[in-house]
Amino acid sequence: MLREAICTPVCEMQEDVGDTMSVKAFELVSAVERELVIGEKVRVNIECIECCGKHLYLGTNDCFIHHFLLEEHTTVKGKLAYNAQKLLHKYLGLKKPVVELKAASALERLIVLCDTTITVVDMVTLEPVPTGGTKLKGVTAFCMNENPVTGDPFCVEMAVVSARRRAVQICTVHQDRVQMLKEVTTPEQPCALSLDGYFICLALPTQYMILNYSTGASQELFPYDCEERKPIVKRIGREEFLLAAPGGLGMFANAEGISQRAPVSWSESVIAAAVCFPYVVALDEGFVTVHSMLDQQLKQTMSFRDGQLLQDFEGKVVLASTKAVYMLVPLPLERQIQDLLVSHRVEEALTLTEAAQRNIPKEKYLKLHKRILQQAGFIQFGQLQFLEAKEHFRKGQLDVRELISLYPLLLPASSSFTRCHPPLHEFADLNHLTQGDQEKVQCFKRFLISYLHEVRSSDSANGFCQDVDTALLKLYAETGHESLLDLLVSDNACLLADSAPWLEKNHKYFALGLLYHYNSQDSAAIQMWVKIINGELQDSTRPDLFEYVVDFLSFCSNLELVWQYADWAIQKDQKIGVQIFTKRPISVDKKGQLNPDDVITYLKKHNQAILLYLEHLVLEKRLQKENYHTHLAVLYADRVLGLISQSSSTEEQLSAARQKLQQLLKESSLYRVQLLLGKLQDSELLLLEQAILHGKVEEHDKALHILVHQLKDSTAAEEYCSWASACQDQIYRQNLFQQLLSVYLDPDVPGGAQTIAAVDLLNRHADIFDAVQVLKLLPEEWSLPLLRPFLCGAVRASVHARCTSQVAVGLARAENLQLQHDRLKYRGGPILVSEKKGCKLCHNTFSEPDCACLPGGTPVHIHCIAKKALDLPVEWQQENANHSNHI
Repeated sequence: MLREAICTPVCEMQEDVGDTMSVKAFELVSAVERELVIGEKVRVNIECIECCGKHLYLGTNDCFIHHFLLEEHTTVKGKLAYNAQKLLHKYLGLKKPVVELKAASALERLIVLCDTTITVVDMVTLEPVPTGGTKLKGVTAFCMNENPVTGDPFCVEMAVVSARRRAVQICTVHQDRVQMLKEVTTPEQPCALSLDGYFICLALPTQYMILNYSTGASQELFPYDCEERKPIVKRIGREEFLLAAPGGLGMFANAEGISQRAPVSWSESVIAAAVCFPYVVALDEGFVTVHSMLDQQLKQTMSFRDGQLLQDFEGKVVLASTKAVYMLVPLPLERQIQDLLVSHRVEEALTLTEAAQRNIPKEKYLKLHKRILQQAGFIQFGQLQFLEAKEHFRKGQLDVRELISLYPLLLPASSSFTRCHPPLHEFADLNHLTQGDQEKVQCFKRFLISYLHEVRSSDSANGFCQDVDTALLKLYAETGHESLLDLLVSDNACLLADSAPWLEKNHKYFALGLLYHYNSQDSAAIQMWVKIINGELQDSTRPDLFEYVVDFLSFCSNLELVWQYADWAIQKDQKIGVQIFTKRPISVDKKGQLNPDDVITYLKKHNQAILLYLEHLVLEKRLQKENYHTHLAVLYADRVLGLISQSSSTEEQLSAARQKLQQLLKESSLYRVQLLLGKLQDSELLLLEQAILHGKVEEHDKALHILVHQLKDSTAAEEYCSWASACQDQIYRQNLFQQLLSVYLDPDVPGGAQTIAAVDLLNRHADIFDAVQVLKLLPEEWSLPLLRPFLCGAVRASVHARCTSQVAVGLARAENLQLQHDRLKYRGGPILVSEKKGCKLCHNTFSEPDCACLPGGTPVHIHCIAKKALDLPVEWQQENANHSNHI
């Protein structure tokens, strides 16, 4: 994996990162000036540095160690600066450069590499201390184990490279001695190394490798020519290292030899590197470059000539030339993030924010993270990246009023909201954001509608629902959105004082009525709708608004309001307007409901409306009240008589009106018959209706006379008999049909007897008539073939009745026999009593046949049962509970 990664073309990567470089992550601050280090000695150069807290140690090429105390302070401009105080300098007497310095603060020791020899000196006095006889000579390089494995807090571990053999020695340094623990051989002579736990990362002359000195396992990483370029082996974290790779790449490798981060692209001439999370700082011949470990992008470049050393110590990055020392002071992450946001580099800012979690207390981080998400959301909002903005607003738990406040006049006048300070964005309002571009304005409004709709359905609007709902209503009204009515008919917190003028301004009068209704101002709502219907206001939202108002009034509990607008509705359309009353529940005395008698009195002046209302009461609600039925029947009759008197009426109109009247006369039994007879008796066209009325008062002879002799309609006469006897018994039905037959056979009426009608009646209804009685009525001259269907049917009915009665008698006898069998079964068999058989109660034998019988058939003496009846064993009672045999 590492071998493939280093083959990536470097020139392209450098070109890409150069375009994104604008973040200032560090400031270069002077720490130790030239005069303090070398004074007037021109040839003295700094060879190595070590920093431990406020103490800075320098090793020079003239074999001196210099000890400085660095004090931090803040300048008038608020920038960090250092005051360096030289405490001591010490000559080691070897006349060779001091190659390496490492501090062991727990031991107050300084480990020095000079002239291939490791010396331990006191950190305060710089005087050498004894090492217990162990001499570490011929050393080319060494490093400290920042992840020690010994567990002893009073010693430090280090790895040493010997110049005499291909090996790495593992040692521990104590206050008074240096102890050799282990020696590990290597394939080649190491040039540089870094140690973490049991893992040693080595730069060999031709390659990098990782070695586990505990198990001896090794892993080759990738080739590298150490003679051509100085190798870099830098521990950056637990079991992770930074290496200088061919092609100007900074490669990351863990203890398993795997790169879990993408490489950074730095200069081919890098001579040193340091890590200050989340940045990698590299030093080359003329520049200091800063790359992000998060996205591997180049973030900052600083010109720095004569660079010699670059190291990080406990979060501090120290940079040294040959003559002076500087500090790379990291800018606060919050400032870096804000700089990225100012540059609209949202993703980089968010990435850096997430990385900052490890360096910031949890509560502070959560607050910072929310604010950065909100700021990022507004940046993307301004760039019309609405999906991303919405997601950041949601994750950042944005107070939605921050967004609403950008839209002029959307927040209610009563809202106490003030924008966040410092501000989350740079926009004054939507006009400033869009610069008058109406297409953009509509895009922003559509986004806010979508976002407010989502906020409203979640818990994010808790505490300021009025602001959200009022803003949403204004947007809906302004854009003509279809969801305006849905908002107003559902639970909402729209402020009437703010919303009503806005709806009126945008001509949403129907919606304004809904708003009035939701705020319990039904009178204002209906008044608004009536103006629309009457044409005083223009609003085409509901083409069926009149029907809607009628329906609204039919469910309105304010009866005063109902009566106020009922006359208007009925005058406009009686058929629709009467629904105000027909759709309401009917009650005589229940509060909030109308009394039908009051409604009828009110509707008397509206003929169609009162007719429809009475039909509703009688035919739909089935109210059994005489005056309702009579009133409806009279209206039907008047309608029919009116059509008869009008020459312009059509046959269809008259037929339909008569059918309604006839149906009511047949089905109802509550109207006043004589009143209707008086209205209809003078009309020769309404004979059928008169016959029905005569039938209602059991005047069947008059009814049949009208049907047979006046209407001469035998079919109507038979239908009349079927209708009049529909709910009666067989005898009533038989007598009525017998009466019709008598009318047919009456010779004293004009035209004489109607023989054919009588024969047809008998032949069609043979099962109804009593054949014996019919034969007595029939004239003797009638022939039997003429009555054959009747006689065959009569005989068949008689035989069927006989057979049916016989079957019924047989079934009754069988049932009686079964009942007798069951009775005998329950009575049981005979009880045997003898002189040898004893009484179960007294155990004496029987001397006479008289005895009593216990349940279950056990004989006992009569006198015993009389005495012991109350003391019978419970077991006997339970055992024989279902028996009742006694003698």
